[in-house]
Amino acid sequence: MTMDQASGLREWASQHQEMAGLGCPTHVAEALLALARGGPGQPRPGRQASAPAAGSPVITEGTATTLMVVGLPASQLGCVRELLAYWQAQGRRWVGDPRRWRLVPVSADSAHLPLLASQQPRWVLWVEADAEGFRRAWRLLLALSETGGPGQLLLMHPPGLGRRGLLENLQQAAAHYLGVELVVLA
Repeated sequence: MTMDQASGLREWASQHQEMAGLGCPTHVAEALLALARGGPGQPRPGRQASAPAAGSPVITEGTATTLMVVGLPASQLGCVRELLAYWQAQGRRWVGDPRRWRLVPVSADSAHLPLLASQQPRWVLWVEADAEGFRRAWRLLLALSETGGPGQLLLMHPPGLGRRGLLENLQQAAAHYLGVELVVLA
């Protein structure tokens, strides 16, 4: 992808954002209120104070971990939970109990994105395996980058999608053009 294509995508995304408006969805307002209750510098309920040596905390019965999800509407968050269950069944211990994850859908054009990105460490970008999957994901990444979104996201997708091709291209383009790290677990 050349810089001309990337700038064209950014221009399209900004025009789309202007037309969509910047209203605050209810789920984002609720997430911000929950964050505010914890207070700055205070550990939030459900967040572990330290991570195990493996690098990622194992989610256990007594904890709930927030996962900010970009690329799926609230009505389709079951896809993320199903993928977490799939990963758990594949032996990925860090998932723990898939029901213990608190999934929060976030719009890439949310006015609250910089605040959420500074306070929430776990972000997911959902990518579909269809012909338009790369374009949709790239537009979301551009919007996230322009509005102060997270610098690292876990790339989630339907099971069976290999790393080569769509996922690898998206990962490389995000790192090269946007400075965003996409973690791929294919």
